[in-house]
Amino acid sequence: MLNGRTIVITGAARGVGRAIAEACARQGGKLILADVRSDQCRQTAADIASTGASVRFSPVDLASPESIGALAADIRANEGHIHGLVNNAAIATDVGGKTFDEIDIALWDRVMQVNVRGTWLVTRALVPLMPQAADGRIVNVASDTALWGAPKLLAYVSSKGAVLSMTRSLARELGPRGIGITAVAPGIMRNEATDYVPEERHRFYETGRAVPGPQTPEDIVDVVTFLLTKGALALTGQVLPVNAGFVYN
Repeated sequence: MLNGRTIVITGAARGVGRAIAEACARQGGKLILADVRSDQCRQTAADIASTGASVRFSPVDLASPESIGALAADIRANEGHIHGLVNNAAIATDVGGKTFDEIDIALWDRVMQVNVRGTWLVTRALVPLMPQAADGRIVNVASDTALWGAPKLLAYVSSKGAVLSMTRSLARELGPRGIGITAVAPGIMRNEATDYVPEERHRFYETGRAVPGPQTPEDIVDVVTFLLTKGALALTGQVLPVNAGFVYN
């Protein structure tokens, strides 16, 4: 479904981002994997390339506008244009467990800088590289915590709520250019990036889903790959809670 389509995936070194990259590669996409974890993302790119896929690594730090500008310049010089962008990179580790009045201002600012401002800046930098023929697609990876209001996670929840609102507003601005943008809101998953999450929180999700049990990154990748296709334009602005029915939208 993605044959001939060039896709940029941020936060692609591990977890959800890596699973999305592997799925896009299986669909025939040409991939640029971007992450601040340079060594790990290079290895991910190498692993996917070993399957015969077209993939390369380009570094990015979402906290740095200069780094995001360099990513855009690198893609412009090497690929010239792109068809899809997956805004997956975000800070999630070690941002929970404190009540709203216990959160450090520095932590709040860091989460907003990366998860909200970074998502906006990457989108702003890469949209000019998308074709003007109803071909560009953007998928923002949010979280269902923003749909039900998870406690003791306010900075993260607020940042992902902002991403959902950003998606809706950008759909209005980008639609006239033929660019579609959607958001997926998965629940907490079992993967290396969530090893820090207390077991009781995992069980809370796994017993509360309409389809009980753990969720893995592989559970959302088919939805994401479809949203990157030409046929997904009619879904622009929508938020899809891909969470096995833990919360409905």
